[in-house]
Amino acid sequence: MPVVTLPDGSQRQFDHPVTVDAVAASIGAGLRKAALAGRVDGRLVDTSHVIDRDVALAIVTAKDAAGLEIIRHSSAHLLAQAVKQLFPEAQVTIGPVIDDGFYYDFSYTRAFTTEDLAAIEARMTQLSEQDETITRRVMARDAAVEYFKALGEHYKAQIIAGIPAGEQISLYGQGDWVDLCRGPHVPSTGRLKAFKLTKVAGAYWRGDSRNEMLQRIYGTAWADKKQLDEYLHRLEEAEKRDHRRIGREQDLFHVQEEGPGLVFWHPRGWAIWQAVEQYMRGVYRASGYQEVRCPQVLDVSLWQKSGHWDNYKENMFFTESEKRTYALKPMNCPGHIQVFNHTLHSHNELPIRYGEFGACHRNEPSGALHGILRVRGFTQDDGHIFCTEEQIESEVTAFHQQALRVYADFGFTDIQIKIALRPDKRLGTDATWDKAESALRAALTTCGVAWQELPGEGAFYGPKIEYHLQDAIGRTWQLGTIQVDFMMPGRLGSEYVGADSGRHVPVMLHRAIVGSMERFIGILIEHHAGRLPTWLAPEQVAVLNITERQADYVTKVLEVLKKHEVRAIADLLNEKIGRKIREHTLQRVPYLLVVGDKEVAANQLAVRTRSGKDLGTMSVETFLERLQVELDTRGRTTLED
Repeated sequence: MPVVTLPDGSQRQFDHPVTVDAVAASIGAGLRKAALAGRVDGRLVDTSHVIDRDVALAIVTAKDAAGLEIIRHSSAHLLAQAVKQLFPEAQVTIGPVIDDGFYYDFSYTRAFTTEDLAAIEARMTQLSEQDETITRRVMARDAAVEYFKALGEHYKAQIIAGIPAGEQISLYGQGDWVDLCRGPHVPSTGRLKAFKLTKVAGAYWRGDSRNEMLQRIYGTAWADKKQLDEYLHRLEEAEKRDHRRIGREQDLFHVQEEGPGLVFWHPRGWAIWQAVEQYMRGVYRASGYQEVRCPQVLDVSLWQKSGHWDNYKENMFFTESEKRTYALKPMNCPGHIQVFNHTLHSHNELPIRYGEFGACHRNEPSGALHGILRVRGFTQDDGHIFCTEEQIESEVTAFHQQALRVYADFGFTDIQIKIALRPDKRLGTDATWDKAESALRAALTTCGVAWQELPGEGAFYGPKIEYHLQDAIGRTWQLGTIQVDFMMPGRLGSEYVGADSGRHVPVMLHRAIVGSMERFIGILIEHHAGRLPTWLAPEQVAVLNITERQADYVTKVLEVLKKHEVRAIADLLNEKIGRKIREHTLQRVPYLLVVGDKEVAANQLAVRTRSGKDLGTMSVETFLERLQVELDTRGRTTLED
C-alpha cells in the first residue's frame, strides 16, 4: 500500500502499485492532462513509471524547467522518426537537448536541403497529430547492440557497445520507431505541438575531425505556440542585431582567414574600443588601482609553477627560441604576481590593486570562433587585488558595487549573480576551498543580493562570482567575475610582512568587469542594435551642408565641436541633403546638424536625431551644453528630453 507524499506535504494512499499518471489523475483531470513526467524521490521518471513503495512525488508539467527539457528531448526523437520515415537510408546518431532547443545528427548520402527541412517538419506535425503513445522497455546491452545492427543503425550499435557489459539499456518507442535513450519522455507525441526546425549544419561523429562528417539538424520546441512565436521573434531580432553584420555596415572591424579568431579593428570600431577603455581606465583610478603592463610571452617554467601547465595547457599557444619553450599568456595573473613579488610589501600596504588592459591568447577550437564574441586573441580589463584574508569580504563588496555602477552606465540593469564552485580538476585542499567559497557568500550576503550556485564551474585555482547580464531581447551574457585565489600566490612565491613581523602569503582576487573587450563590444553592439549611446558612438555628430555656400560655416562648426572633444565629422560632398541624412542615419550617427543659408545667417544649426526626430534650430553653444549633459549622464538624459 504505497503512500505518496506530494510537494505541499499532503499524502495519498493506494491499495496497489500505481503509475505517476494515475496519481496525477487522482488529483485532478487538469493535472493529468498537463503531466509530462514525475519526480520520484528527486529522480525524473515517465508518467508510466510504477510506484510500489512510499515515495515523495512531484508532477512535472511544461511550467517546470525539467518539463520544457523533456519536451525538447522528445521533439528530438520526433525529428529522428520523421527523418527515418522520409529518408529510410539515413542513420541516426545522437540527439541531445541544447539551450532553447535540440538537435539530431544523421549520416546520409547527400546534404539535406531547405526543402527537406520543410518536409521533415511537416512530417513531425503529422506524427504529433497521430498522438502515438511513447513506451519504454529495457534490453540487455549485447542484445541491444544486435538489435540496432539488425536495423542497420551502426552508429547506435557503436554507442551501446561502449556501455559497460551487463547493464540494462532503456529503449523508447513511438509508432514504427525505436531509439536508445535514458528518458524520460512525454507520454505521447500529441504533447509536442510547438516546434520549428531552424537549420542544418555539419558535425563530426563524436566531435572528432578524423571521423565522418554528419549532418546536424537543429530545432526549437516550446510548451505552446505563443512561446514558440516569441522565441522566433527573438531570433529574428538577434539576426537584425548580429554584430558581424552591423560591423560590416558601419565599417567597425573584420576578421580574415590569415588570422582566425583575431580582430582587425577599423578606425570607427577602434573609436568605440577607446571610449570603453578610457571609461574603464577612469574606473580603475577612482577605485585605487595602479595600472601595470606585463609581457605577452613568458617561459613555460612560470606557467608550470602557476598550475596552468597541468590544468590549462591544451588552451595555450607555445613558441620556441634558443632551445627554450615559451607560452603566449592566456591570463594576466602570473605577470601581476611578478610585479607584486619585485618588492617586499608590508601588511600596512595591503590591499594592493593592479589593473591592466592585458592582451591574452587562448587556443579556442576553430568551430567555436564567432565574430568578436569568441576569439583567440583578446584584451581584458583585468585586475588583481593582493590582500589579507580579513580584507576579502570588503574588497569583494566594493567590487560588486563598482561592477553594478559600470553595467548601468553601459545600459544593463537586469543582472543575475552566480557563484561558480569547486571543479573536479583543481588545486588545493577542500578546507581551502571551503574558506574561499564562504568568503564569497559572506560578501554577497553583505551586499544584500540573491545568488545562484553553480557546482563544479569554478576555475581550477578558486571559486568565483559571475555577473550575467540580460540584453534588450532577453539573452543572457556572462561578463564580469571576481575570484578568490589562495593557491597561485603561494605557488609563485608571493609574501608580505605581517603585523607579527613574519612572512605571510597574500590572498589574490582576480577581477574583471567587462571581461574580454572584444566580446563586450560585440555584446554592446547587439544590445543597442548598433545604435550605441552617444558617449560610445564612433561618431557622435555629423555636420551636413546643403550647398557649397555653407562649407566654410560647417568647417568652423566642426572646429568648435572638436575643440570640445566631440567626435564629429563634416560631410561636404556634393550630394543632395536627403542622401546625406540617409547615409549617416544608416551609420547610426546620433546627431545630424544640417546647415543651409538660413542657419548660416542666423548662426544656428538644424538638429536632427538618427531616429529622424527634428529637434529644431539652436546655436552651437546651446547644442554643446545639451550634448554635454547627455555625455555626463551616459545617455540617461538626452537632447530629446
